Amino acid sequence: MQSGERRRNRKAIDRSIAALAVPALGALIAEPLFLIVDSALVGHLGATPLAGLAIASTVLQTAVGLMIFLAYSTTPLVARRRGAGDLPGAVQAGIDGLWLALGIGAVLGVVLWLLSAPLIGLFSVSPEVAEQARIYLSVSCAGLPAMLVVFAATGLLRGLQDTRTPLYIAGLGFTANALLNWWFIYGLGWGIAGSAWGTVAAQWAMVLVYVIVVTVHARRHGASLLPKRDGLGHAGRSGGWLFVRTIGLRAALLLTVAAAASQGTVATAGYQVIFTIFSTAAFALDALAIAAQALTGDALGAGNAERAKAVLRRTLFWGVLSGAAIGLLLAATSPILGRMFTSDQQVLDILPPALLVLGISLPLGGLVFVLDGVLMGAGDARYLAWTSLLNLAVYLPVLWATTVFVPSGTIALVALTASFTIVFMLARAVTLSLRARGDRWVRLGHG
Repeated sequence: MQSGERRRNRKAIDRSIAALAVPALGALIAEPLFLIVDSALVGHLGATPLAGLAIASTVLQTAVGLMIFLAYSTTPLVARRRGAGDLPGAVQAGIDGLWLALGIGAVLGVVLWLLSAPLIGLFSVSPEVAEQARIYLSVSCAGLPAMLVVFAATGLLRGLQDTRTPLYIAGLGFTANALLNWWFIYGLGWGIAGSAWGTVAAQWAMVLVYVIVVTVHARRHGASLLPKRDGLGHAGRSGGWLFVRTIGLRAALLLTVAAAASQGTVATAGYQVIFTIFSTAAFALDALAIAAQALTGDALGAGNAERAKAVLRRTLFWGVLSGAAIGLLLAATSPILGRMFTSDQQVLDILPPALLVLGISLPLGGLVFVLDGVLMGAGDARYLAWTSLLNLAVYLPVLWATTVFVPSGTIALVALTASFTIVFMLARAVTLSLRARGDRWVRLGHG
């Protein structure tokens, strides 16, 4: 009887995971698809614009990625209050996050625009590549506030266990981005600047739709559209540790791209393709982490520790399985996949072995993303912050040795890919697993 009840509970949790993860998958994939569109369209302009895009997008994604706490901190706050039956408070927490995102985005956009040239100068690239990177980054700064508002609005809806609306909005944004980029790059002849302007326009269009959706929720549940001082402070505090966590992750990404840049234009362009594909796979696997965040926060807010642990077990199972499936697909297509991104033969020649390594690493990635999502949903941000810095300390000597002792060309790209997707991810898996095995992350209650 108990066995039958466990099976029923497991199936119910699986249905809840699927209901959140499947729509979240589409929305999450749409985010790196913006970069894929940029890479594919710019890549056919030549290796120099593609390498410039690699540098600019790394700086941009680092800046934006440091603010991902706007989504990751909003989702658990909203989910816990929803689980406790406080829907007005849940929506208000999300609205406070939106205002915080808009303010941070405006400041960050101005700062990044002022520092675009010095930041690009940190990379060892040719003047031609640096100029292409500067053009793309300068234009993209206009879209930074929109990116962060989209993060926060998505976090609000995820916490309310609505992942369908972000899917629809992301789909519209991706379509607009693809069409505008093609028109601006080739129709108007704007080159790499056209790619940036198309993405900026699509991002602000997404913000407009989100504002309408959030306004409907606020009126339905009696929440204020204006921010609350206490709410802003709570959102900032809850995101502070996640900001530190993200510093460790983004530093690893940034230093890996810098290592690739030191190997020349071909290696930099090759790593841009690898990183783009990794980002797509990561966002796909992160759909399960999003479900884990929302369901864990909801369960803990309702005081149900057993359900939270069951969510952990089931999302882990699906995360590793999904990683293996995506990895097999990537390995099977590795000889031809690079042609989606570039026609440069030198870049194409070095890609297949690195793509194989990436495919092999993805089951490990699935485990890491799910554990990360569960602990975020539990509000265990302080542990995530400190272990992120520890993981970075483990990774840096490996990356240094790879840069210094591995020769250039195919071997260098394979070594860089393995260093990040296997060594760094393994360090994360160890620290996250140690935490998840205990009960210290299980904290019940409203907030």
